[in-house]
Amino acid sequence: MECYIKSMYLCVNDMDRAIHFYEDFFEQEVLIRDEVYSIFDIHGFRFGLFAYQKMGEEHIFGSNCLPSLEVENLNILQSKIQQLEICFPLTQIGDNWVVEFIDSEGNHIELTTPIVK
Repeated sequence: MECYIKSMYLCVNDMDRAIHFYEDFFEQEVLIRDEVYSIFDIHGFRFGLFAYQKMGEEHIFGSNCLPSLEVENLNILQSKIQQLEICFPLTQIGDNWVVEFIDSEGNHIELTTPIVK
């Protein structure tokens, strides 16, 4: 079996707030803005925001699923987390720097970068 992961979505309480958060974080505009499901294109990967309440669904926020985003280097990583709420401090794990933050909707997001040797 060949299996590919080409997209993921996060549940959001406030679509406009979440879009603003991720436009700032990704330094790009949302590709598709919709009141129920908005999409960012991150180098061909579809990163979605889902307003679950508009569809009558229930979800639990937090660390039950941890998206991991990689940036180019430690300087970029450190600049991205300056104004964010950190829930796991910047730590060297194996060959990577790893930090975890909480987004505008309460989701935990991991940010990593390779350690340059």
